[in-house]
Amino acid sequence: MASSSFSNNSISILVSDDESDELGRKRVRPRRKRKKHGHHRARSELNQLLIRLFVRYWMLLIFLPAAVLIIFEVTSVGRKPGLVVNSEVNEVKKPNLMGNSELTKLKEATQRKKTDSNLNRLDPTTHVVGGVREPCLKLLPAEELEHLDIPEDEESQSTSGSPVKRLVYISDHQTPYGHGGWNSTLSRQRTNDTRFNLFTGNQTFDEREKSFKVSETVVLHCGFFSEIGGFEISDRDKSFMQTCKIVVSTCAFGGGDDLYQPIGMTEPSLKKVCYVAFWDEITLAVQESLGNKIGEDGLNGKWRIVIVRNLPFVDQRLNGKIPKMLPHRLFPHAKYSIWVDSKSQFRRDPLGVVEALLWRRNSVLAISEHGARSSVYDEAKAVVHKHKATPEEVEVQMTQYRKDGLPEDKRFNGKKALNEASVIVRKHTPLTNMFMCLWFNEVVRFTSRDQLSFPYVLWRLKGPKNINMFPVCTRKDLVNSMGHIRKAKPLTN
Repeated sequence: MASSSFSNNSISILVSDDESDELGRKRVRPRRKRKKHGHHRARSELNQLLIRLFVRYWMLLIFLPAAVLIIFEVTSVGRKPGLVVNSEVNEVKKPNLMGNSELTKLKEATQRKKTDSNLNRLDPTTHVVGGVREPCLKLLPAEELEHLDIPEDEESQSTSGSPVKRLVYISDHQTPYGHGGWNSTLSRQRTNDTRFNLFTGNQTFDEREKSFKVSETVVLHCGFFSEIGGFEISDRDKSFMQTCKIVVSTCAFGGGDDLYQPIGMTEPSLKKVCYVAFWDEITLAVQESLGNKIGEDGLNGKWRIVIVRNLPFVDQRLNGKIPKMLPHRLFPHAKYSIWVDSKSQFRRDPLGVVEALLWRRNSVLAISEHGARSSVYDEAKAVVHKHKATPEEVEVQMTQYRKDGLPEDKRFNGKKALNEASVIVRKHTPLTNMFMCLWFNEVVRFTSRDQLSFPYVLWRLKGPKNINMFPVCTRKDLVNSMGHIRKAKPLTN
């Protein structure tokens, strides 16, 4: 009974092997492949690191490139001159790429670009004095400049109070020291052992010593020793030069420089002042080839061109010292002269310059201080280092100056002794004429670097004390500096 009840209440479930497998397949879920997130996590961390670095160092990232750019610009500016020189040297070493004439034209074109930026500038040069910016050269107002003129009593003032009243120039017709005349057959050009010639006369050491003695009448060599000594000028030009009372002069021998027209003068001053440029035949040919011809009146612009023939020296620098140092011999009636190197453009009123640098300061000679050095012995080393003279000739000069007792002092009478003589303003008095003659004789005897002999002559004459050694900034206000265009050609015979 029990068994029947059990069978009645039970539920029969059919079970088969196939059914069991089907149910199993339905219950088991396939495993999904898990995506690997490792490289995404690394990229995310890297991005976060970069963001943190940028937030922390963003100022450095901005300023670092700017600093690098500034450093590059500064160093490239410093290298530019060297690069230009090296490129020119490389061009010379490759004649197949460019001939010498083409290279010369390229250099001239480059130099002309540099001069174009300076040419005809009239803006004043200034400097700071006591915290206030002032012009380096204080000229009178324009309305006062127009009425400037040489005082009528200049003739008497030129010798009053001066220890030197009269100069006697030694010539082949007059040899007061028993010179014994001069051999007119001697070549006018420099020999192996001396630069003395028919133009200079043969100054002995004894005559050199006597020439430094100051007295009322001084006898000395001062160029133009012989009529056949060279530096020949036409009678027409000589007649003109004798009319000049105030002269601005320059020279270009050997075709080395162009001629820059003076600017900045008043119209009345232009009528009172002679502007004279000395050329040799080489410069004449070069300038004519450039279209710079001389008119029938002898003028090129404002300049009266004076052609010099039969130059006395092979060294063109030495030929240039004649008009530079001896204007009192070339312009016998001139009261004042202003010398300007050919590499510069004179840009101020001449009478205004004479008033500012001489009359106002009671001076008879104004010349620019040297911008870099003060000692003649330091300058001698620099001249050798820059190959502007041979060590042998500089040593001869310095040895003689040491023997004569020239001190190492960098100042005489409170003034800087070493000069830069690209601009010379002076009154023609017996004393200043003597000074320039002695200076010229030293340049002939030793080297053409006139800054080496200027302090010596200044020291030997114990003055003169009324010399105006004006600062470099004043010289920069007087002229626009251009630099040399091309190398001067030396004489060959």
